[in-house]
Amino acid sequence: MSSPLISLMDVGFTYRTLSGLLSIEKFQALKSINLDIHPGETLGIIGSNGSGKSTLLKVLARVYQPDEGKIVYNAKKISLLSLALGFDARLSGYDNAVLSSMLLGATLREAKEKVEGIIEFSELGDFSSHPVRTYSSGMKARLGFSVALNMKADVLLIDEALAVGDARFKAKSEKAIVERVTSSQTVVLVSHSGAQINRLCDRAVWIEKGEIVEQGNTDFVTGQYAKA
Repeated sequence: MSSPLISLMDVGFTYRTLSGLLSIEKFQALKSINLDIHPGETLGIIGSNGSGKSTLLKVLARVYQPDEGKIVYNAKKISLLSLALGFDARLSGYDNAVLSSMLLGATLREAKEKVEGIIEFSELGDFSSHPVRTYSSGMKARLGFSVALNMKADVLLIDEALAVGDARFKAKSEKAIVERVTSSQTVVLVSHSGAQINRLCDRAVWIEKGEIVEQGNTDFVTGQYAKA
């Protein structure tokens, strides 16, 4: 088997927030995570609300730096399908698409080459020249989805966003994601749905209270999760 694209070894991450004038509140969101992500696989991550699933994706995407353990990356470009990554409300949708693409690892030239396709997929039309502060939440979601989807990445991270927008756009976006998942693209998919994990993924990880409870065969992992 080829080397993993990403390897996590005893990775932990703690949120620190100021809760008073001189006091800091800590919450450990991830605890001793050991996980390999292999080329070409679709890895499903399942767990209850607040279990650490989204935090794990942000650690994988280098949005958060772990404060424990080690991560080895053999992947150059990692695209996090988040629905407003790096958006500046003062800038136009077009400019935000370029900047967000660069945040996801594209060069300026690559971002400019991709931007027309991003705007076309998002169906923003003339609104692409308007400031993002004038957008509805659905328009922002469609633009964020389109940026991440159109980026060429070694690993695509999807955080419970298989479909965004109105019913017609939801069908379009889900079809586009399923095409990625069923291709040779390496995908990490967070979902609450065991049926979705079983349908789309090669392997599954169940996370609860920041720790891996089970990982392996999708039917086994989702079955154990359903019993909990």
